[in-house]
Amino acid sequence: MATLVFTDALFWVNAVDLSDHVSEVTLNYSSESLDETAMGDTTRIRKGGLKDWSIDVNFQQDFAASKVDATLFTLVGTTACLMLRPKNSCSTAINPDFSGIGVLETYPPLGGAVGTLLMARATWRSASSITRASSS
Repeated sequence: MATLVFTDALFWVNAVDLSDHVSEVTLNYSSESLDETAMGDTTRIRKGGLKDWSIDVNFQQDFAASKVDATLFTLVGTTACLMLRPKNSCSTAINPDFSGIGVLETYPPLGGAVGTLLMARATWRSASSITRASSS
């Protein structure tokens, strides 16, 4: 059984590699659950509906050119090409590539408590299907 210690994920936004500023990343993937129960049924019957996905990322904030804020600030409310892998290396059967187009829904560029590392959390919501690919 192959297990993985999550220490080196790859995360790109519009081909800009922000991996070295990511402290946490989550790919959420779900399906609607549609009620298909009809007269005569004694148990709820459900059918899978449209799929949905989002990506939540915690960044260590950086205001330098081509870093976190310079990449994300102007993208709020617009679409971006996103790529995520469990490890920051080539895509393989055990290191799949998840990619899609998402709308940057939230990005608070600044905020925190005194004495803490300045972080920025961003959330992208689906604007296309997400694909899972791997090279064998």
